[in-house]
Amino acid sequence: MLNRRDWLRATGWGIGGAAACRWFPLFAREIEAAGQRKRHCILLWMTGGATQTDTFDMKVGHQNGGEFQEIATRAPGLRWSEHLPKLAEHAERIAVVRGLSTKEGDHGRGTYLMRTGHQPMGPVRYPGIGSSLSKELADVESGIPAYVAISPYRAFNQAAFGPGFLGAPYAPLTVGATDGPQAAAARGDGYAELRVDDLVPPDGISPRQFASRVDLWRGMQDRFLASHRTHSVQTHDTIYRRALKLMNSDMSKAFDLAQESDSIREAYGKGRFGQGCLLARRLIERGVGFVEVSLGTAADGSLGWDTHLNNFPAVKALSSELDAGWSMLMKELGERGLLDSTTILWMGEFGRTPAINASAGRDHFPAAWTCVFAGGGIQGGQAYGKTSEDGMRVEEGKVDVGDVLATLSAAVGVDPSTQNISEVGRPIRIAEGTPISAILS
Repeated sequence: MLNRRDWLRATGWGIGGAAACRWFPLFAREIEAAGQRKRHCILLWMTGGATQTDTFDMKVGHQNGGEFQEIATRAPGLRWSEHLPKLAEHAERIAVVRGLSTKEGDHGRGTYLMRTGHQPMGPVRYPGIGSSLSKELADVESGIPAYVAISPYRAFNQAAFGPGFLGAPYAPLTVGATDGPQAAAARGDGYAELRVDDLVPPDGISPRQFASRVDLWRGMQDRFLASHRTHSVQTHDTIYRRALKLMNSDMSKAFDLAQESDSIREAYGKGRFGQGCLLARRLIERGVGFVEVSLGTAADGSLGWDTHLNNFPAVKALSSELDAGWSMLMKELGERGLLDSTTILWMGEFGRTPAINASAGRDHFPAAWTCVFAGGGIQGGQAYGKTSEDGMRVEEGKVDVGDVLATLSAAVGVDPSTQNISEVGRPIRIAEGTPISAILS
């Protein structure tokens, strides 16, 4: 089988174009076969910008290192924070990218950049990577949501979480948005509340009454569509019909986490992130192409990873949530034979300063930080890139956001040079960078 590293070499990212001709027939067969294998992607989004120096690129012994210690992982030579011990058991399937360097240190602009691959300027409404990849990975006519976003905090930049010029059919189905503190409440049993609004009919409406109302709506809608064929009307109709299809399908059961045992739910963690990771596993099992789970918004509306103050207790608590949810997600995907077909990416809008400020915190820092890949299509058990002893600059393996998104695309079997036409008629690639071939399997 042609692996991704051979593909990168063949398509000019590793060897000359002339030599690539030998690979085209094999590559075509591989693409055809890949189309028959369901691939998935999970984005673990760290709202507020997680500190690399206290998670995956520690500087123990340096004054910038802080108070946390390192631990060994199951991958020889790969070490990270003591507060991620469960995840360390899965290190052989994890690749840490320590040479990420970007140019946006503002929350809103950084969020847009990392999620779309473009700076927020000009007339083009760029789609988020979730919309771009789910368009390639999913069958939008199947009734299965192509893209589900769990607990997103969108207040920094609404456009960064949207489908851009791809339009409403490729917008995420949102579960439990945390745009305000009122959305972060827990249930009486301590488990975070995660639900899709209006997935069931209102109380007091019988199935017969609901069916009658749907039939009435369809009749009126069909007549309206016959004389109104604008893009906005068609989009509105598409959204409603897909919502109805979801309500009446077995897919809706995926959102009922009460079907899981208490032992499993507790192992993931009772918070929004842990329960979100459990929901992600249930969605991947049912064929959803792209799922994202956010971590960083507390019940009081504060942004946990935005650790300008008291960095260490906040990061310790967040790391505990991250460790439980992410490790269980990988464990259960592996047990169900889904980890090899599911690529996971951990990242936020930027990193945080290696230097500790006067308030025992870390500030915004896009110059040298970390993202992490895991699962299918990834050659784990390694760290790619290196930062200086003080963590202030990238010394080896420097990559940009385009390279990260191109790597994610390649890992799930989607050519990152795939183009979509924007609203201004300009062809836009899914990712503008070069895949990191060293971490692709």
